[in-house]
Amino acid sequence: MIPFLKLRDQYHSIKSEVDAAVARVLESACYVLGDEVDAFEREFADYCGVRHAVAVNSGTSALHLALLCAGVGPGDEVITTPMTFVATTAAIAYVGAKPVFVDIDPHTRNIHAHGITAKITRRTKAILPVHLHGLMADMEPIAQIARDHGLIVIEDAAQAHGAEYDGKHPGGFGELACFSFYPGKNLGACGEGGAVVTNDADMARTARMLRDWGQAAKYHHVLKGYNYRMDAIQAAILRVKLRHLEAWTEARRAKAAQYDVLLTGSGVQIPAHPPACGHVYHVYAIQLSARDQARRRLEAAGIGCGMHYPVPIHLQPAYHDLGYGIGDFPAAERFAVETLSLPIYPELTGTEIERVAASLHDIPHEVAA
Repeated sequence: MIPFLKLRDQYHSIKSEVDAAVARVLESACYVLGDEVDAFEREFADYCGVRHAVAVNSGTSALHLALLCAGVGPGDEVITTPMTFVATTAAIAYVGAKPVFVDIDPHTRNIHAHGITAKITRRTKAILPVHLHGLMADMEPIAQIARDHGLIVIEDAAQAHGAEYDGKHPGGFGELACFSFYPGKNLGACGEGGAVVTNDADMARTARMLRDWGQAAKYHHVLKGYNYRMDAIQAAILRVKLRHLEAWTEARRAKAAQYDVLLTGSGVQIPAHPPACGHVYHVYAIQLSARDQARRRLEAAGIGCGMHYPVPIHLQPAYHDLGYGIGDFPAAERFAVETLSLPIYPELTGTEIERVAASLHDIPHEVAA
């Protein structure tokens, strides 16, 4: 059996460090925010190459606060991608704004920068690119479009811890970037967690107040805020894992490179890795027309796999009110029905990768364009 994810193995590889960190928090009796969260914020901001990190209780909360800090509200429009997890769109709806979708680049699977300008209206307030699967979107042209039109850029980096574009991490191009520390992420907590990162001190200050009921000081509520605080135990665990993240990232890249070689000639489209980008392979998603046949073959061989995401947001029933339909975003729609995510994590062995790749050969299908 080759599982899609092996979180238990990751825990056992750093068990003594994690256990000591959790025990330290329990002994401190400081369980929400506090010194551990402060320390994690400093360390994560330094890792991202930005001035400020604000830790929160989920990636969704991070997106919500980032939009509020950017001044996005009712009547505004936010340009984003339909190929993402639903939280991206939900957060836009939380602030009363309207998501406006742009189709993906079929090569990178990220929002197609060349389609953004045509979607800008007088109501557009922000661009929210998603760094899908750990590959950063084409950020230089996106940032230039934002500058030309006076728009805010908020990067959804929920899957892109440590990713790079021209040597910069998420947060290096937009005013804000948002991370999730859901357990399965490359940097995952043992529960929920998230962060907003920024170089803007005022936005960071606002985010800190909003996550803690809008308080500037205890019982002094300046803003109408939320209970989005990070637990100290999660921060302590994340501090441990952050020290291992670079090694884990390099291991993921090595696994992806092995897949790339073994899947050459198999008739599937492998993930793109443009030269300017440092992909971190949160997901290794192949594309093939016979996706369901491949999934059944893998499952029969005891190999776990996934589909990220089989229904694009514009075709989800919850968002039918946006007025989109089948055919509006053909690249995203095709990818949704042809995508298959293979196991990829630092503990995956070369022999296991060979088994996965071998199971994908000789499946009759057309190469995805």
